[in-house]
Amino acid sequence: MKTRLLIFDFDGTLADTRAYIVRTMQQAMREMGREIPEEDACAATIGLPLKGCFQQLYPGISDADAEECMTVYRRIFDQNRQAVGISLFPGVKETMEQLWKKGYLLSVASSRSTRTLNEFLEEEGIAPWFSLVIGANQVQHAKPHPEPVLITLEALSVPAGEALVVGDMPVDILMGAGAGTRTCGVTYGNSSRAELLATGATFVIDRFADLQGIL
Repeated sequence: MKTRLLIFDFDGTLADTRAYIVRTMQQAMREMGREIPEEDACAATIGLPLKGCFQQLYPGISDADAEECMTVYRRIFDQNRQAVGISLFPGVKETMEQLWKKGYLLSVASSRSTRTLNEFLEEEGIAPWFSLVIGANQVQHAKPHPEPVLITLEALSVPAGEALVVGDMPVDILMGAGAGTRTCGVTYGNSSRAELLATGATFVIDRFADLQGIL
C-alpha cells in the first residue's frame, strides 16, 4: 500500500539534541550528588520517557528519587535552552517541506513533552507542516509501546498499512512494528545500522534526504 502518513521521532531523528540532553543529564546528576553518567550512557537513554532514563542509568532507583531527578533535569533543561540550543539535522527542513508539498501527512511521536516539542518545531519554522504532535504527556504507555502510533493512526484516520514510522532508536522501530506500520531507522542519530536492523526495521537510511527514495 502507498504511504500516506509519516510519523517521526524527534530527538536524534529530526533534531540533533544529543549534546543538549547529555549536558543537561550530567549537570542534573552533579547537582544531586549522584555518580555522573558517561556521554554514551546518557545517549543510550534518548527516546525513553524521562523517568525511564533515570531507571536505566541507576538500576534500582526508587520512584521518589526518580521523580526528584526528573524535577531537577527539567529545570536545568529549560536553563540550557539558550546556552546549548538544538539544530535540525542536514536535509530535514528541505525534505520535510517537499514531503508536505507532495501531500504526505506528517506527525511527531516523541517521549519528550508536547510543550517542548511544539516550542522546538515553532523555533525551527516547521510546525505548520505537522498535522499532529504526540508527546509523552499524552499517552499512558510510552515507547516502545505502540500507543503513540495507534493514537496517531486513529486521529488522522489512516490505516497502519499506509503509515511509516521514522526513528533513530530501537524503541521507535518496536513502537511502529507493534502498531502494524512499516518502519525506517536512521543511522545518523543515536543507534547503529546493526541495532536498527536487529530490531526489525523495514528500511534503514543514512541521510534524512534518503527518505524520499524509499517512498
